[in-house]
Amino acid sequence: MKTAPADPQRAAIVQLLLDEAPPAEPPGLPERLPSPARSAAAPDVLTRARAFAEPLLAARVLDSGEDQLGHADGVAAILAGIGASPGVQAAAYLVYAAEHLADPVEVTAKAFGESFADLVDHTRKLVRIQRAARAARLEDAEAVAQQLERVRKMLLAFSKDLRVVLLRLASRLQTLRWFAQVRKPCPVEVVLEARQVFAPLANRLGIWQIKWELEDLAFRFLEPEQYHGLARALHEKRLERELRVHQARAQLSAELQRLGVSGEVQGRPKHLYSIWKKMQGKGLTLDRVFDLRALRVIVDSVDDCYAVLARLHEVYEPVEGEFDDYIARPKPNGYQSLHTVLRAPDGQTMEVQIRTHAMHEHAEHGVAAHWAYKEAGTKGYGGQASAGDQEATVREARKAVLRQLLAWERDLAEHAPSSEGEEARIFVFTPQAAVVELCAGATPIDFAYHLHTELGHRIRGAKVDGQLVPLNTKLQSGQTVEVMGGKERGPSLDWLNPELGFLASPRSKAKVRAWFNALQTEETVARGRELVEKLLAREGKTAIKHDELAARLGFKSAEQLFEVVGKDEFSLKPIEQLLRPAEPTAAEDEDALAARHHVRPAAQAPRGGVLVVGVDSLLTNLARCCRPAPPDAIRGFVTRGKGVAIHRADCGNLLDSLRRTPEREIDVTWGQTQGKLYPVDLVVEAQDRSGVMRDVLEVFAKLRLRVSHAQTQSQRGSRPDTQWMAFTVEIAGAESLSQVLRSVAQVPGVRSARRR
Repeated sequence: MKTAPADPQRAAIVQLLLDEAPPAEPPGLPERLPSPARSAAAPDVLTRARAFAEPLLAARVLDSGEDQLGHADGVAAILAGIGASPGVQAAAYLVYAAEHLADPVEVTAKAFGESFADLVDHTRKLVRIQRAARAARLEDAEAVAQQLERVRKMLLAFSKDLRVVLLRLASRLQTLRWFAQVRKPCPVEVVLEARQVFAPLANRLGIWQIKWELEDLAFRFLEPEQYHGLARALHEKRLERELRVHQARAQLSAELQRLGVSGEVQGRPKHLYSIWKKMQGKGLTLDRVFDLRALRVIVDSVDDCYAVLARLHEVYEPVEGEFDDYIARPKPNGYQSLHTVLRAPDGQTMEVQIRTHAMHEHAEHGVAAHWAYKEAGTKGYGGQASAGDQEATVREARKAVLRQLLAWERDLAEHAPSSEGEEARIFVFTPQAAVVELCAGATPIDFAYHLHTELGHRIRGAKVDGQLVPLNTKLQSGQTVEVMGGKERGPSLDWLNPELGFLASPRSKAKVRAWFNALQTEETVARGRELVEKLLAREGKTAIKHDELAARLGFKSAEQLFEVVGKDEFSLKPIEQLLRPAEPTAAEDEDALAARHHVRPAAQAPRGGVLVVGVDSLLTNLARCCRPAPPDAIRGFVTRGKGVAIHRADCGNLLDSLRRTPEREIDVTWGQTQGKLYPVDLVVEAQDRSGVMRDVLEVFAKLRLRVSHAQTQSQRGSRPDTQWMAFTVEIAGAESLSQVLRSVAQVPGVRSARRR
């Protein structure tokens, strides 16, 4: 069947705007398209809708400055042009009228039915999302990209009702038309949204009329110099091109008659943006763009398409590499046609498209042409079919639209950077109409945690679309969610039970687990604090500061000490040893006795039991890097201002220093070491189990060794579940170290123990 002829006024507008722009001034539009509601043949629903909206929209303007009633008229006219039903056209008026109603959904439902009320509600939500995206554009580029992505996904989420998608497409096109008509610069964010969201959507749905016009108008506003330059170049050859197109049409019509094929030959509209992209992409001059002289042949059957193609290739010379068979291999959006480029006897080229009437209708209106909104019967226009044979048609048309929308989603996802959100998503609203993206199956608790962690901890109830619901209710796209919080904070352990279905988001589950882990840590620290404070009270050392005590034991803070004590991973015995003074050695007793009797003691060995050969009473210090202890082989290094540093003979730091300043080495030897203690660093590798550090410290306590430093670290990498522990213990000498290491190695779970 043949499609109805396009509106002649609209065709003239498109031709003027996109093809035949005058050289000095860009193309414009007439002041107002004729209102479809004023046609004598307009159905009752369209007439009633416009009459309902007119007093509400009169003398009101949109944010852009456009008259609201004029905008609604333009949207309805665009919808009529792509074959939308009177009901869809009527929705254009109801959506804008709803902005001025106290309860738009209820009022619309009473006056026009639930289907129109749903449409008004969904469309207004999308409008608010678009406004939020445009507002974000002025603040943060990343936020803008995310919000534009949400606009696109919300269009997909509402695709169950194609009217929402068609209304937004038509509205954006009307906005661009109006800015072109009044010759005002269109806001960049509005144009970019048209190019990045709506034009690709119209392309995927095959609504070429809207897609091409959106692209051309966006081209005009975003790149005005290139647009006007191309328009002038086309205008300069207008008469010559029109003459050639007329001659080519006459020749092709004659060939159809000779072939005995019934069909019509049309001149194809020229779209500036597609011409510009072809020139840029292939590096062509305007003269080399084949579709400047473009024709379309529309016939009755597929066999006629191939018969016409064969005839044209006999009469004209086909240009090599410029033939595409989209009938045998349709485009992803269902587009079908034969494309070929021919060279005429005068050497000029022309592009010819050959298709059937059904293919042409689909190419012009896309899947929207087959949507069952033209005659939806008594059940309205909400996507529900009427009874009878039309039900199967509705179902198939609906599947076709959804397939194209999902294919559009896949196309964009393939070019988008990979992210963690590969799962299905839903989109819901806050009471302030901000859109929130959640995983499929999300609940009000997931929604609350997405907004703020504290709100998730305090949630005690929720409303969905104004109705109280259980907290494990699965949310659906398009719903408005309101959270009610309690004064007491804290999640429930039931939320982590997967069988109860309170949480779907891994992020929410992690926040609940973190809350309970923090609560358990607080209890553990409190228990450890209590044990340490009781010990300090028994030893009469309550004046000692907790952080100071922790530092002397090798911990970064008192909280860290209390935690390991509360977990029974650190024994209280090292703390007792630290608090109780060591028993005086024999040498110390002699010093005290001499002091009481005013007797000068005998000469003592130097500090640390180290003698510097040939020098008396020289300050010596045991190096911390290697912790020497008798009978280790030692060497001395004269430092600046800190005396002689005593290193193990094989210490790497010492060897590096001696390579730079060998003259600083001095001979040293062990002197009197009896009764002295030396710090030694030990490294223990053990299985990462609870209490292993406590068991090692118990060994040190049994050996009556003083631990001056302890540190532990779990490692998960090349050797999983490994705990590394570092200790500094004070021993009488390196000779007794082997016994200490053997005792530590016998602790269950210890894999190795060595001196550092």
